[in-house]
Amino acid sequence: MREELFSIGSFTVYGYGFMIAIGVLAAYFTAEYRAKKYKLQDEQIFYLVIWCVLGGFVSAKLLFWMTEWKSIWNDPGFLLRTMGDGFVVYGGIIGGILTGWIFCRRKKLEFLKYFDLVMPSIALAQGFGRIGCLLAGCCYGRETSGAWSITFQDSSFAPNHVALIPTQIYSSLLDFVHFGILLVIARHKKANGQVAACYLIFYSIGRFILEFFRGDLERGQVGMMSTSQFIGIFTCIAGIGLWMFCYRKQRYHHSSGKAES
Repeated sequence: MREELFSIGSFTVYGYGFMIAIGVLAAYFTAEYRAKKYKLQDEQIFYLVIWCVLGGFVSAKLLFWMTEWKSIWNDPGFLLRTMGDGFVVYGGIIGGILTGWIFCRRKKLEFLKYFDLVMPSIALAQGFGRIGCLLAGCCYGRETSGAWSITFQDSSFAPNHVALIPTQIYSSLLDFVHFGILLVIARHKKANGQVAACYLIFYSIGRFILEFFRGDLERGQVGMMSTSQFIGIFTCIAGIGLWMFCYRKQRYHHSSGKAES
C-alpha cells in the first residue's frame, strides 16, 4: 500500500489516481467492445464515457461537500483544500447516470439500451477504483482483532499501525464479481433496462452491508445510517422500480405481438 507510486521530476503518480485512470479505460474498452457485439453505435461510446466521467466526478465531489457542510460552514477554506480528494461514490453514480441520459437525449439514442451497456463497465471501473482506495488508505474499515486484517504504516487517511477490516479489498472483489454477474444477466435479459436495474439493486444492497464495517467518519450520517446507506435505500427502490417497469413493458410488447428492439 502506497499513496505515491513513482515520481518523474516534480510529477508524481499517485496510486489512487492511477487506478481510477485504469478503471475508466477498462470501462471504456469493455463498453466499446460490447457495443460492437450488440450492434450499437460504438463510435458514440467514447463521448458517452467522457460525459459520464465528468458528470460523475462533479456530482461525487458535490455530494462529498454536502456531507461535510459543517466543516465548510466553520472553515470555507475547506473547499479549496479538498479539491483533489474526497468523493462520494453514490454522487458519481447519480451524476453519471444523469449526464448519460442527457447525452443520449442529445444524440437521439435509446437510453435504456446504453444504460444496460455501460453499467457492467461501471462495476468493473469501481473494482479498480477500490484498489486505488487500498493504495491510498481511504475508505478504510473499523478496527479489528481478527486474523484477516490490514495495517497501514504511512497513510494520510487511515489510522496507521492499527489492524483494520480490509473493506477496500472486500469492495473491490464484490465489484469484480458484480461485473461478471451483470454480464451474465445481459446475455439473458428480456427487456432493455434490466441490467441497469440489477446494478442498482445489487450495488445498493452490497454497499449497505459493507457500510457497517467501514471506520472512516467522513462519510456523513443521516440518523443512525451513513449517508451512503441512506441513499442506497432509494437507489435500491429505484432499481426495483426500473425492473418492474421493464418487466411490464416487455409483457405488454409480448401480449401485443410486438418485439422490443
